[in-house]
Amino acid sequence: MTRTPVDLSVYLVTDAAQCAARGRSVAETVALAVAGGVTAVQVREKYAAGREFLRTVLEVEAVLPEGVALIVNDRVDVFLAARAAGARVTGVHVGQSDLPPAAVRELIGEHTVLGLSAATPGQLRAAAEDAARVDHVGIGALHTTRTKADAPAALGHAGFTRLARISALPAVAIGGVTPADLPVLRAAGAVGAAVVSGICAAEDPLASARAYSGAWNHEREESRA
Repeated sequence: MTRTPVDLSVYLVTDAAQCAARGRSVAETVALAVAGGVTAVQVREKYAAGREFLRTVLEVEAVLPEGVALIVNDRVDVFLAARAAGARVTGVHVGQSDLPPAAVRELIGEHTVLGLSAATPGQLRAAAEDAARVDHVGIGALHTTRTKADAPAALGHAGFTRLARISALPAVAIGGVTPADLPVLRAAGAVGAAVVSGICAAEDPLASARAYSGAWNHEREESRA
């Protein structure tokens, strides 16, 4: 079954600690980032209890306009609880050590977007075999990052390009992505870039989001010229 595609071009992945260090809640950061051009938001709470995670998802959903996707990281139970509470949640993103995509799809249903992290050709091949279940892949880390303790080694532009071009599924780059990377990522065939520190740790998330959005959309306009 084909699911409604989502715009992952400027894809914010939240980090509560980085937001708090700047004196903002996750929802406050998201609201500013969306005003600056963020097109999708993934709520990632690696260390939060289920109830706290759910509260954050609901707070974020309350500030999102129509058309901005809301993805829940890892926790299928939190996604299901948010949906049961009436929240407009778009999907789930899981990693290689989380529930397998087939099991996640059974739980979330056919109309829900499902993303999967992948960092090797073998993982990309496996994701393609699950193409009826997986909608897109997150490929990284593009650059060295301290945001995720278990992040794989940095791929660099060449490594990302190689993996994106062999991926049978739409690919998003993640890991230390800066606005300057976006032209290379678009040229490699990426459908978007996932950003954590570049927005969550920014002094001005709105301005930072505008920089990412401007870089992505400028490159799109250049490709049409």
